[in-house]
Amino acid sequence: MPDPADSPVPPAPAPDSLAQPYAGAPAPGQPAVFAAQELRLISTLVALIGIGLFMALPFVLSVGSAVFLPLVSALILSIVLTPLAAELTRVGLPNVVASMLAVLLFVTFLLLVVALILQPAIALLDDLPGMVTRASQQIARLRSNFDWLNDINRAVARISGRPPASREVVVAAPSLIEQVAVATPSVVLETLLTFLMAFFMIESRGRLRRHLLLERSSPGSTRKAALLLREIQDRVGTYILTVAMINLGIGLITAVGAWLLGWNAPIMWGGIAALLNFLPYIGPLTMIGTLGLVSIVTYGTVPFALVAPLAYLGLHTIEANVVTPSVLGRRFTVNPVLILFAFSYFTWIWGAIGAILSVPLLLTLLATFDHLGKPNLIGFAFGEPLFPRLPEIAAGEEAAAGGSGGGGAALAADQAAG
Repeated sequence: MPDPADSPVPPAPAPDSLAQPYAGAPAPGQPAVFAAQELRLISTLVALIGIGLFMALPFVLSVGSAVFLPLVSALILSIVLTPLAAELTRVGLPNVVASMLAVLLFVTFLLLVVALILQPAIALLDDLPGMVTRASQQIARLRSNFDWLNDINRAVARISGRPPASREVVVAAPSLIEQVAVATPSVVLETLLTFLMAFFMIESRGRLRRHLLLERSSPGSTRKAALLLREIQDRVGTYILTVAMINLGIGLITAVGAWLLGWNAPIMWGGIAALLNFLPYIGPLTMIGTLGLVSIVTYGTVPFALVAPLAYLGLHTIEANVVTPSVLGRRFTVNPVLILFAFSYFTWIWGAIGAILSVPLLLTLLATFDHLGKPNLIGFAFGEPLFPRLPEIAAGEEAAAGGSGGGGAALAADQAAG
């Protein structure tokens, strides 16, 4: 049996081979690569889920409009009326009384505005047959100036051998009275539900705020939540109140202009102009078209019919390009494409009420993204991070956690501000 000591000794490994990792071990740079790939995969899933929710949200909100529309309307209304209730509380009124009084004052103001607009409109219904007759005469006169187009159309039809248009059977739609009778109960119920939820949101604002702030796991999260609540209330409340004051001025100027032109019910025209100005872009265009049609019926000639629409167009141009930017400032400057997108999006879901709520909801979303970070969808398609501000936000939270006194300090600061 050979002696193990006499067996050949295997050669020692070369120094370079000692530095090589064993088979299957990751290279030094692979953990970072795996982490980056995992982060990108998670970001892709988050982006796909967000896009799916965004596409499914309109159908959910539209089907459940009886629940979601009063809830969202009450939320926006509570943001607007909370400062008024806070001022009434500082005067010495109990919180419940102050909250109820704030809602009642808003309802009274709303009823007053509706009465000022509807009462002259009902009075104008007596003159409606005469207005329809004059409008038909003016339209017939304008059509007579373009009879040559009808002659050309008939000649083209004879040459091309096109058969005459067949008669279509049109099913009569429900009358306006039937539509109002069907919609009134649900509208009344949703309106009452909106004001009731707004009252409870205003009355319980302190408890809701404490519940939201004090249950956060870190002081940085508490401070961020407090800043977000304050920013949303500041942006939305300031925007709505400022725009309401501007639109009130638009309504007053329009009423004075209608009175100078000798129109009936100038207060009604001022109220319509003020309300339509809450709808971005579409409202002023609707007002210009309405003034043009009424002017044609009233004056009968095109030059005089252009006076009122052009005057309102000049007024709106000054308001939109000079007054509103100087009052609201750059802080509330939003891309017009985003405004039109939000307007069409929420109008598609909730109709006229959605159109009114579109800009406040857009401001709420923008304030939330400013504090939580905006998704970089376009950059993500080219390899950039989906949320590039996450490291910056995390560093800010750590600094806030180290420099603040915790959730109690953030809550005290938020209560002092609100």
